[in-house]
Amino acid sequence: MSRTQGGRRRAAGGHRGAGGRAAARRAGRRRQRAARPEQLRRLLPQALVVAALAGGTSAFVAQDKAVRLSVDGRPRTLHTYAEDVEELLADEGVEIDAHDLVAPEPGQDLVSGDRIAVRYGRPVTLTLDGERRRVWTTAGTVDGALRQLGVRAEGAYLSASRSAAISRRGLDLDVRTERTVTFMADGREHTVRTNAATVADALAETAITLRGQDTTSVALESFPRDGQTVSVMRISGREEVRDRDIPFPTVRRADPTVLQGAELVAVAGEPGLERTTYLVRTVNGVRQRPRKLKTRVVREPVARVVRVGTKPRLPQSVAGAEGLNWQAMARCESGGRADAVDGTGRYGGLYQLDQGTWHDLGGQGSPQNAPADEQTYRAKKLYVQRGASPWPQCGQRLNQ
Repeated sequence: MSRTQGGRRRAAGGHRGAGGRAAARRAGRRRQRAARPEQLRRLLPQALVVAALAGGTSAFVAQDKAVRLSVDGRPRTLHTYAEDVEELLADEGVEIDAHDLVAPEPGQDLVSGDRIAVRYGRPVTLTLDGERRRVWTTAGTVDGALRQLGVRAEGAYLSASRSAAISRRGLDLDVRTERTVTFMADGREHTVRTNAATVADALAETAITLRGQDTTSVALESFPRDGQTVSVMRISGREEVRDRDIPFPTVRRADPTVLQGAELVAVAGEPGLERTTYLVRTVNGVRQRPRKLKTRVVREPVARVVRVGTKPRLPQSVAGAEGLNWQAMARCESGGRADAVDGTGRYGGLYQLDQGTWHDLGGQGSPQNAPADEQTYRAKKLYVQRGASPWPQCGQRLNQ
């Protein structure tokens, strides 16, 4: 058997060799073929008379051949003057192409009694175990096509019945052969023979049930392969909340009212709170690494504020005012309280100085707001200037 080359055409429409006299004769016969029937009707009686007179069979009549032609399984017997199969097919209007089968070959010479078979090719879009391809077959049924293509179909799923005919327009055919798939679940093996289209369908043929978040080691919609082992993963999950302190920052601010080297905490500071939610999963009893879901700030931190002194320190002693009992006089004037203010609001501090006197001594603001050592320093300067007269009631305590 052989297939003709090129696209669909009449079988006698091309040359089989490089030319030559035989081909020329054949072409001449093809040109004369249309006129033969009428000529034969006129000449046959005369030829028979001549043959009878000559005592033999005419060579012209001897060219007639009785052959049996089967096209796609439909046989018929006919008489022909064609010299070869190709001419016969052309005479009968049988068109063939590269996917068709002709036996004997189109170039084979004809003799009376020959049997010629033509099988048309049919396109089949075959999806075999999930892999799609286009093939050609000369079989007229699904069963014949499977045998011709060498597809093992015992126990297979077929989208069309085996006896279904395949027209010359072709057919879409889905074939899923029987495969062995093993599922590992809960420490046990479950093996099935299946022609399922998906892992999920194969799993449904077992006694295994997926619950909640359970899944498989391969996608449930994937195609199950022969000999494949699929693990069933039992999954449980819960959310877990974790809190974390957000450290507070420290802000340092220069303060000219505080002596150099001194630091005062104005605001203590408070840490913030950050809350993170995690998903914690357990797969087949094994805890997995938590996966962060979300994070939010529950409470913003409050900054710690520190006042850093920039005020220059004053001398500790004043000439002419040392050796006196300043503590005794302070107890007498203010009860020893640096922030004391008299009932009139005019005098303040350890030594009950008025605002004007304080400023004359170089002080800033009010005396009762100044540190105790500065108040003592200013009071010593006043004593050098005026003696104990500014303190008529308590000045005598300086000498105790």
